[in-house]
Amino acid sequence: MALNKKPVKGMKDVMPEEMAIRDYVIGLIKKTYKAYGFTPIETPCVENIENLTNKQGGENEKLIFKILKRGDKLNLSEAQKEADVVDSGLRYDLTVPLARYYSNHANDLPTPFKALQMGNVWRADQPQRGRFRQFMQCDIDILGEASNLAEIELILATTKLLGKLDFKDFNIRINDRRMLKAMASYAGFAEDSFDTVFIILDKMDKIGIEGVKETLIAEGFAQDAVMKYMQLFEELAKTKDGIKYLSEKLGDCLPEECRKNLEEIRDNVNASKSADFTLLFDPTLVRGMSYYTGTIFEVELKEFNSSCGGGGRYDQMIGKFTGNQTPACGFSIGFERIITILLENGFRIPQEGSRVAFLVEKGLSTEQLGEVLKQAEQLRKEGNTVLMARMNKNKKFQKEQLSKEGYSEYKEFYVNSLQ
Repeated sequence: MALNKKPVKGMKDVMPEEMAIRDYVIGLIKKTYKAYGFTPIETPCVENIENLTNKQGGENEKLIFKILKRGDKLNLSEAQKEADVVDSGLRYDLTVPLARYYSNHANDLPTPFKALQMGNVWRADQPQRGRFRQFMQCDIDILGEASNLAEIELILATTKLLGKLDFKDFNIRINDRRMLKAMASYAGFAEDSFDTVFIILDKMDKIGIEGVKETLIAEGFAQDAVMKYMQLFEELAKTKDGIKYLSEKLGDCLPEECRKNLEEIRDNVNASKSADFTLLFDPTLVRGMSYYTGTIFEVELKEFNSSCGGGGRYDQMIGKFTGNQTPACGFSIGFERIITILLENGFRIPQEGSRVAFLVEKGLSTEQLGEVLKQAEQLRKEGNTVLMARMNKNKKFQKEQLSKEGYSEYKEFYVNSLQ
């Protein structure tokens, strides 16, 4: 029986045209983030299963690709539960591995530590446009910085990158988990029900305010609490400064530092930004990860009509490894979604030099071929890309194929012409 030539569902083969764009974007990411002082690191794609299932990854913990124990450690005949056969899994994001990495190497790293990490992650999700089971993530994180200078730099660096990729008029939506909790507390929801309330609130963009109201009531929440909660959002829609409105409305339910934090981030980002975007306070922004403790944010690109990245502050995660709380904040861009948009828009990589194809007739002597190779090397020294290829009988078709790969110049070398 023939082997299956198709990739596994949710995974994909990358063709040369896309690979060239991916390499270009990766290079631009590294160059941009390094200019902000971020240092590249790398972590293994496999993590201990207890790190991946510590109830901080939200819904992603249900999507882990788990790995069986190996060798003598695996005894299927005596297995009674999953822990008997599983001891590790493929990482579902880069944040948990980063927290473990920092905990293990903190004594050898500067404070604050600005990390740049790129790599594949895996989730057993349902594939769709721009979403795969294996996909590249690109994260920048600042560890050891408790002030909102971390949030400000993360937003400025990320938006600078998006601007370099010619994205314009996009939105950065921002909120704070403390704001979410204050609004729920003000409305009268019990603290142990907050997660359920937030999961429903997170659907606001899909089902609208009436849908959220009906879902909360159907879930069994008191109608008085639901109506008071919904009134906040109705009044917010009429005000120009949502942060100021909520700080006055929520009173003692909202810590003063939360209002000040959001206002400082907003004002400093708007004063310093170099890209064409709008920073929006969005009280419906939840972010699914339960490890977020403060500021949260998302990128909304109009070309995708959806979130294309996000992040926030997670001050309690590293403490689960070390026992000592360490402030941490990160921003992840949706690399695969950005690549999808660039491909659909016919993105072309800016070329610094020409792309030249040397078509060489068969039968050239060693001396003749050596002369051709010298010419190719000289053009490469001048910053050009040179492809060497044997000349096909159907040169027209060969040139058409090379043109699709971006080659616009051709040099043909024949045995007779080099004698």
